[in-house]
Amino acid sequence: MSRKTIFVVRLTEEERAKLGKFISSGKSSARSQTRARILLMADEGYTNNKIAEVLRTTRVRVNRIRKIYCQEGLDSAINEKSRVGRPPKIDGTIEAQATLLACSEPPEGRSSWTLQLIADKLIELKVIDSISAMSVQRILKK
Repeated sequence: MSRKTIFVVRLTEEERAKLGKFISSGKSSARSQTRARILLMADEGYTNNKIAEVLRTTRVRVNRIRKIYCQEGLDSAINEKSRVGRPPKIDGTIEAQATLLACSEPPEGRSSWTLQLIADKLIELKVIDSISAMSVQRILKK
């Protein structure tokens, strides 16, 4: 059975004052406000369970905020890091290629480009690995 690490929060007077001002200003996101309250309550000796219950959050979140504070400091604990996500599949180059196709002469035997024809041609030209007709519609709608 493994033991969980308990992250003890011991705020300085300066940090307590900073958090108090941070909360009272009300100029930050609700998530940041909750993070600040978690740190203040942890400093007062409340358990993760009690903090989670009072602030209507999870024990995991409370422990994570404690951990960030202990490892990275106050600013990291209250300010949210930018979230890393998958980069967009369709960039400006692909949008430009789709627009060029839509404005060009349609394939032989066709009077105009269809969304599916544009999607198929983009794949054929190896501009993109796969794309739906609906994605082409969104591009052209811009």
